[in-house]
Amino acid sequence: MSHMDEVAILRRRTKAFLNRALDSLEAKDYDVASFLSEQAVQLYLKSLLLEELGDYPRTHSISTLLTILGKVEKYKNVAKILEIKKREIRLMEDAYISSRYLVREFDEEEAQTLIKLAKEIIYGEIR
Repeated sequence: MSHMDEVAILRRRTKAFLNRALDSLEAKDYDVASFLSEQAVQLYLKSLLLEELGDYPRTHSISTLLTILGKVEKYKNVAKILEIKKREIRLMEDAYISSRYLVREFDEEEAQTLIKLAKEIIYGEIR
């Protein structure tokens, strides 16, 4: 399988996770909506790194993925996004960790915040 095939798969999964996050938000399942928005962003960032660098690190940290992506000339504005969206990115990383290891519930506002951040990263602000 070529890198571009893998990129296409990751992008398809990105959209699927984001769509399921929206479905979960509508169903008032805020924990799942929060987790799925994180998954969408994680896969999207990995697809960009794969496309640009031919590989991506095996990490789940959104801030780490953004930091690495920010070193690519085409995505140098990512450092600004990391600074401006610091709290939201931490919340997104918390959604990943707490879905596996902690008993923590997300509320509607948090889920909406994370879905908004996911849309901003996936559909525009990162480029």
